Amino acid sequence: MAWTIDDLDTPAVLVDLDRVEANLGRAQAYADQHGLRLRPHIKTHKIPELAHRQVALGAVGITCQKLGEAEVMADHGLDDILLTYNLLGPAKLARLIALARRVRLTVTLDNQVVARGLDAAMRAAGLRLPVLIECDTGGERCGVQRPEEALAMARLVDGLPGLHFAGLMTYPAKGGTEATAAWLGEAKALLAAAGLEPTIVSTGGTPDLYRAHRVGAATEHRPGTYIYSDRFQASVGVGTLDDCALRVLTTVVSRPNEDRLVLDAGSKTLSGDTLGLEGYGHVVEYPQLAIAKLSEEHGHVSAAGSNAKPGIGERVTVIPNHACVVSNLHDVVYAVRGERVERVLPVAARGKVT
Repeated sequence: MAWTIDDLDTPAVLVDLDRVEANLGRAQAYADQHGLRLRPHIKTHKIPELAHRQVALGAVGITCQKLGEAEVMADHGLDDILLTYNLLGPAKLARLIALARRVRLTVTLDNQVVARGLDAAMRAAGLRLPVLIECDTGGERCGVQRPEEALAMARLVDGLPGLHFAGLMTYPAKGGTEATAAWLGEAKALLAAAGLEPTIVSTGGTPDLYRAHRVGAATEHRPGTYIYSDRFQASVGVGTLDDCALRVLTTVVSRPNEDRLVLDAGSKTLSGDTLGLEGYGHVVEYPQLAIAKLSEEHGHVSAAGSNAKPGIGERVTVIPNHACVVSNLHDVVYAVRGERVERVLPVAARGKVT
């Protein structure tokens, strides 16, 4: 007997495989056209099967934010991993050594405390670890603040026997592609003049994916959300809502009055991220509905602006604002083509935040 979406209980996370394939294919074609290596960030899906598919289509490896994610991916046969997070403390360094003995591993850092800790750990283990210097080109996360600081950090890393300076890394959330290009171009020139030409210059982010070629110094790009897309990505012009592969199937469980209804998907299903958008998701079948508020298990929907209103028991699909967070809230997603459920995919790296 065929298994369809109608057989699923709600709330349930659906991943449309045809949309996934289209999103992956478009990104890989773009990267190939512009001579960029693609190193997708698995934080969006956290599913080894999808990471393998990204590599099969041409990705050079994967990116993980946390050691736990990387360990899960290594357990499932992913071999070339970039870890984009400062790693500190004996527990993490012991795990890092174990991981570095299993797979090709590169790490990032932005300060000498992390650099010296990594160096001591690698020397004690008889290993040498490739390192990218994280650069703050406008994202205001981690990262050295000026190109001159990137050079100083590269010189430090180059002088530590347990480490190997391999290049630069940035996540340019603010300032635009031009600012990123100027920052990294200056840093690359300083490094080259000092005899420390970077082999890798890694940029990131799905919003910047289709203009990554404008960063002349870049050798690779690390998009994450592109595999699923979401309401935010559509709002900034990375495809449209129709490209969004991850959707949440939910049921109307209450209609307290004519202008208000309640879904069985709250903050534990859709997340509380707004990312500057109005409301907490887009209701596909009733686009004029507004998911105005979330409590833990309830999605509070305003129907005041909609002529058509679903009834109690009706099922609707929601495109979330931020697909990455939704992935981390669920044990499984349902891989679908049209109305057919093809298989259940465990979110194997869910909750791996250490």
